[in-house]
Amino acid sequence: MKILRIASVALIFFAPILISACSSNKTLPPATTYPSLTTDISDYQYLIGPGDNLQIFVWRNPDVSGSFIVRPDGKITSSLVEDIQVSGKTPATLAREIEKSLSTYIRDPKVTVSVTRFSGPFSEQVRVIGEATEPKAVNYQEQMTMLDLMVAVGGLKEFADGNGAKLIRVIDGQQQQFNVKLDDLIRDGDIKANIDILPGDILIIPEAWY
Repeated sequence: MKILRIASVALIFFAPILISACSSNKTLPPATTYPSLTTDISDYQYLIGPGDNLQIFVWRNPDVSGSFIVRPDGKITSSLVEDIQVSGKTPATLAREIEKSLSTYIRDPKVTVSVTRFSGPFSEQVRVIGEATEPKAVNYQEQMTMLDLMVAVGGLKEFADGNGAKLIRVIDGQQQQFNVKLDDLIRDGDIKANIDILPGDILIIPEAWY
């Protein structure tokens, strides 16, 4: 019993040292960064992503028309064409590709693709983590600003350090970090602190330390 007690005390004493030693010997691998598929937001077009609901209409061919949910692998399967890759494409681009595939079976097919439920590719979503009221991934919308993004996540928590927030953005394949002033924007109403948001941005909001 005495030996067990000594062993327990020793474990309590040396545990932090052991943990520290393990931590110092191993480092987490860097997270893989996927640049946004959108490179020119001046002519932004919605890109299809997993979870989207597509309505595909083939003129005069109701048997191959229908509603399709994009699978997690970014594909759909129709009655004539299996495993069509749709993620990352605009509805118009997808329509032309389906027309090409269907031309093997149908003479001069005319296809229209519309999106009835939106998720979009992960690379296009804007993520807010940390001390937002509702931290989450938000689907990018044309001309989205920081103010729009903060409205979508319900603003800041009471003890958020808004002016200590960081915006992570991939530029030319390189991840870059920028300081943003959320307190100035939201709590002080300084519209000069508002900035444009781009597809794939990550906003990190820390907690204030007093």
